[in-house]
Amino acid sequence: MTSAPSPAKRLPNRTLAAFSAACLPYAALGLPVYVTLPEFYASHVGVDLALVGLIFLVIRLADIFVDPALGMVIDRTHSRFGRYRLWMGMAAPVLMLAVGMLFMVSPGAGGAYLAIWLIVMSLGFSVSLLSQVSWASTLTSDYDQRSRIYGWWQTANIVGVLVVLLIPALVQNLGLGDYASAVRWQGWFIIVALPLTLAITFAFTPEPKAGPSPDQGARFAYLSLFKLPVLQRLLTADLMLGIARGVVGALFFYFFEAVQGFQRAETSILLLVYFVAGLAGAPVWSALAVRMGKHGALILACVYFAATLLLAAFAGPVLVPLAEAAGLGNAEVVVAGLMVALVGLAFASGDLLLRAMMADVADQVRLEQGEDRTGLLFSILTATSKLGYAVSVMTFAGLRLTGFDPTLGGANSETALIWLQAMFAGLPALCLVVGAWALWRYPLDQKRHAEIRAALEARGGAG
Repeated sequence: MTSAPSPAKRLPNRTLAAFSAACLPYAALGLPVYVTLPEFYASHVGVDLALVGLIFLVIRLADIFVDPALGMVIDRTHSRFGRYRLWMGMAAPVLMLAVGMLFMVSPGAGGAYLAIWLIVMSLGFSVSLLSQVSWASTLTSDYDQRSRIYGWWQTANIVGVLVVLLIPALVQNLGLGDYASAVRWQGWFIIVALPLTLAITFAFTPEPKAGPSPDQGARFAYLSLFKLPVLQRLLTADLMLGIARGVVGALFFYFFEAVQGFQRAETSILLLVYFVAGLAGAPVWSALAVRMGKHGALILACVYFAATLLLAAFAGPVLVPLAEAAGLGNAEVVVAGLMVALVGLAFASGDLLLRAMMADVADQVRLEQGEDRTGLLFSILTATSKLGYAVSVMTFAGLRLTGFDPTLGGANSETALIWLQAMFAGLPALCLVVGAWALWRYPLDQKRHAEIRAALEARGGAG
């Protein structure tokens, strides 16, 4: 009989804060890539909307093959600087260059320009993110503490998102430029913040000694890992969540401006509310993971996300007369803000819980295979997330088929607007239900992980 695992040392908050510092520029880049840049290149730079969607899709599909290769390389890295510090440091100048080219673009740049620099950015971002989330999994082997670590990680991500969201509002309200100028300011924030935050992370975060490197057969491990039932369920949920959140992000401006009739400034505030609610929700999902298990908390999050999204898209306008009758000023904005806040509470759940769950899967693989495949496993998860977001961008092509005009103030038919509404809420809700179903009877719960951890400790490989 396997003995109980030894209690894990609780990581101090200052360590988690230092580790999470690098999330600020990473998240500040991640949001524009999926939300701002597609719309910006279509509406302001002049690249065809369908072509924008195709470029993002192809690059994200390529990540399915590129990210695992990067994960294998990271897993086999040993240096005096550490495994993860080394790769995050080398990726930083690549990211800074790509951000400069993508965000400082002039009108008239074509699809080739977007594709080239998106590829460069994607490589740097993949290396950075893979290293960071893999590093997080090595900071502790405790089931519940991993929820805490990734809770800090996701909270910092949302703070980064909020900062980059505030930049357009500040730039335009202070008279520093128009919307295109605001996008450039977003780029400058990322470029300046990246080296500063990395210095904090590197200086104050320990990097545990790397586990045994995979053998030369690691290149074949990619496909073999997909045979694991626990990984199949996890990746299905991740893909569905990626599509759902990606669709919401990609169509957010279009839905609230074309369907609801809000101005860009009002929509920007609604997007800010969405992420503020996500910030508030992050510790809630982390706490629920401790009380009901990570997969149980994520099932609840999926159902909640789907229900509130449908409510916001279809019931929100119905509530406006009630708000007006109650004497609320600017009732349409108030109701929309309330609805968006309810939806946003679920935003943080997927990223923090799925990554905490993948850290547990890495322990299971290390026990069963005797090798550390953490980087490879997180690369698969990252590739799946990117695929989900890439698929979501293809909604642009779908909108084009309906005759939707993406230009600001463009005239659109009732049919095109109905399709936009269905894509914005109906498609994500369907994906979220599938994601919840995939996690039903998830086998790697707290009890099973305790057995794995005890077995690793008995073998001397708990890490």
